[in-house]
Amino acid sequence: MTTSTSAPLRLYLMRVANMPPVNIPVPCYLIQTGDGKNILIDSGLPPGVTEGPPGMPAPTIEKNVIEQLAIIGLQPAAIDMLICTHFDQDHAGHHNAFPNAELIVQRQHYEVASGGHARFAGSRAYWDVPASRYRQVDGDTELLPGLTLIETSGHVPGHQSVLVRLPHTGPVLLTIDAVTMQEHFTPDRPTERFDADEEGTRASTRKLLDIAQREHVALVIFGHDGPQWQTLKKLPEFYD
Repeated sequence: MTTSTSAPLRLYLMRVANMPPVNIPVPCYLIQTGDGKNILIDSGLPPGVTEGPPGMPAPTIEKNVIEQLAIIGLQPAAIDMLICTHFDQDHAGHHNAFPNAELIVQRQHYEVASGGHARFAGSRAYWDVPASRYRQVDGDTELLPGLTLIETSGHVPGHQSVLVRLPHTGPVLLTIDAVTMQEHFTPDRPTERFDADEEGTRASTRKLLDIAQREHVALVIFGHDGPQWQTLKKLPEFYD
């Protein structure tokens, strides 16, 4: 159990949109620490988005990340850190809305995206804040006691997942888009249409499987798993 005052105390899950036709959830997450920090993970779709990914219908927006944070009394200025798992449009659409946040990203991902990669151009207006606001990390990184970033390239270069150690629930693993569905959490998993590197995706999945076993993870939350998300606590409820 992590006892540092800066360690995570609560984890909130936010379902900010759904992707039809099967109601795929678009999530964000909020971690609150013992010393009062608010750490956001991803920021959802951009405002006013009217198109889905190629070949898919437009998403339906529920309450966006700003509206959901307001439910628990938080304004954008109260966010201290924003963990950027990657810059796909459904994960980076409100990054510029948090004026006091330090943005945390894998260096490899930032360099690929800021270098003009077409995949991240659609959301660039939202994540392309001054470089001085970014903290670029290299590989697996303990961000705070009880909060670890896990480099999981494959879906995109420099993707990162997150391990959160909570005082009562225990370790919670947020796979993000390294593993979007529980049925793919296997060593020889199939890949998906948006995974840039098939073998890299499998290698990162095996890495997360090893972490889940080694760290005695109590809960694995998958990136876009509709059936699982129906069973999870959502803001204003939380895991502690």
